[in-house]
Amino acid sequence: MTENKNIALVTGANKGIGREIAAQLLGRGVTVLLGGRNPELVAAAAQELGARPVVVDVSEDASVAAAAELVEAEYGRLDVLVNNAAITGGGANDVATMQTVFNTNVFGVIRMIDAFTPLLRRSAAPRIVNVSSSVGSLDFVTGPNNQLPFMLPYPTSKSALNAVTVQYARELGKEGFKVNAVCPGYCATDLNHFSGHRTPAQGAEIAVTMATIGEDGPNAGFFDENGPVAW
Repeated sequence: MTENKNIALVTGANKGIGREIAAQLLGRGVTVLLGGRNPELVAAAAQELGARPVVVDVSEDASVAAAAELVEAEYGRLDVLVNNAAITGGGANDVATMQTVFNTNVFGVIRMIDAFTPLLRRSAAPRIVNVSSSVGSLDFVTGPNNQLPFMLPYPTSKSALNAVTVQYARELGKEGFKVNAVCPGYCATDLNHFSGHRTPAQGAEIAVTMATIGEDGPNAGFFDENGPVAW
């Protein structure tokens, strides 16, 4: 039964940080809908964790709409939406790659929020968590500690995601939503060929914290494990 349990949908959750977010939410007694675009991988991960598989490709309108219809039919509401799905673009800096990356990392988040806001409005404590990155912080990328090579798609998509987060937080915050962005840190995942120095489980912790904050929790913020991150 889910009447007295929070229901959370996590995108990009069949592997990496998303999978760990799903696992940690399950550990807190949350009913988790494990989202991803590959049906076989989503089904396998959901079975292993004890979550409900939801096939959703955030880059496609029809797929997002179908996922919202499924959650509506089976659960009637949603309490937490964690927008974790993201791609890097593979290092290319051309316009076509930019469009592809933004379609997932930015427009995909907008699709998900717009499609699931009606279900989140039925929650007593709606929460939206957007998984961003320190490379999306303009403070970081213009500072002396940024040693990254020239890269357009991924960092700029995360900067845009941060701006999107603030806009939704300002608007949906009027209805009691808490909408925040989080930075999991440099975690070892396939996005960086497992070169990160943090584990996906460590990276997931801040997303889970923001997904489960109380009424006194923040809105329109950007956080890592140490607290607020400069935009």
